[in-house]
Amino acid sequence: MARIDWTRDELLLACALVAQNDWHELRQGDESVLELSDLLRSLPTNRDNAASDPRFRSPNSVSRKTTDVATAHPSYPGAATRGGRPTKAVVRDFLAHPAEMLAAADAIRLGIGSGELHRIPPQPDEAGDDGETTAPEGQLLARWALYRERDRGLRDRKIQQARRRGQAVQCEVCSFDFKRFYGALGDGYIEVHHTLPLHISGPTETRLDDLAFLCANCHRMCHKSFDGESWRTPDDLRAIIRAPESDADHAASASAS
Repeated sequence: MARIDWTRDELLLACALVAQNDWHELRQGDESVLELSDLLRSLPTNRDNAASDPRFRSPNSVSRKTTDVATAHPSYPGAATRGGRPTKAVVRDFLAHPAEMLAAADAIRLGIGSGELHRIPPQPDEAGDDGETTAPEGQLLARWALYRERDRGLRDRKIQQARRRGQAVQCEVCSFDFKRFYGALGDGYIEVHHTLPLHISGPTETRLDDLAFLCANCHRMCHKSFDGESWRTPDDLRAIIRAPESDADHAASASAS
């Protein structure tokens, strides 16, 4: 079998296992390693690989990966194994944001166990332009969030709520109003975006107050993979939009003085 690199989702699950074992590696006969092997083979993104080779993500390969993770921890006393940069990146993220990363692993497990992630088809923009993702929550949770946000019924209920409250149905980042620009054609057209990602909120039922209105452009930018992130709040995006103006103003005032 050709070597297949571990995905962000797989590394996230393996790292969670090692973190919960006090950052010690686990042997291939360990019950949790056997369970993780089965889980990895069942991931929607691994169907073809698991079907074509029974050795794919075997308990032995999972055990070796837990060694890569454990030796990548800064407190490991010996030499690190050659686990690769993605493994080291996941370890760094776990050390920086342990609660969020463990919650992401739990959310993936819940999505697989409930069958929800098996029912959701791949979504546009769930991964970066190279087909991979380095986002903290991984590709599967990004897929789940995008699928929810594209639920027509959920979006319609959010619009109805806004109208009852007398709120504008326009982008909460750039203020674009489809009705104002396109007339009747754009009336009621808008997209919705979660104000908290699944790896923080958990895969709970979406509340209308947890959604923000975004135009298609701003929504795409909120989900675009960049610098290890694939999810942003409307506030985050507004700050990015305003940053060039602030830099220009600062440069202008500095030259004037």
